[in-house]
Amino acid sequence: MSDKIAIRTAKAPPPAAAYSQGVRKGGILQVAGQVPVEPSTGLIVGETVGEQTQQALQNVQAVLEEAGSGFDDVVMLRVYLTRKEDFAEMNAVYEKFVSEPYPARTTVFVGLAEGLLVEIDALAVVG
Repeated sequence: MSDKIAIRTAKAPPPAAAYSQGVRKGGILQVAGQVPVEPSTGLIVGETVGEQTQQALQNVQAVLEEAGSGFDDVVMLRVYLTRKEDFAEMNAVYEKFVSEPYPARTTVFVGLAEGLLVEIDALAVVG
């Protein structure tokens, strides 16, 4: 059985607690939930869900790339939104990052930390 490897990159926000930005075991890569925080400043980016989705997906992409992967390897994305009315705006930005065949996706509406409108995690199969 292959070893479990933590994925770390300065191009995504550092973990805020005891978790890895991503974990790879064999061909399975799980990217932890990424929020719209700019990695170099630690500040939330944007006041709209579109702006925040863009940054969250850029953070997901940074972790994927650090593991030698990309959105083409993603089989599942989970999107957590704070407001149902933000779905269409989030989806418009989301569609710029994924292509057919699209990954499976779950979108749920939750409570997130103050100022956050979206969080996104990803599951990829690589190499």
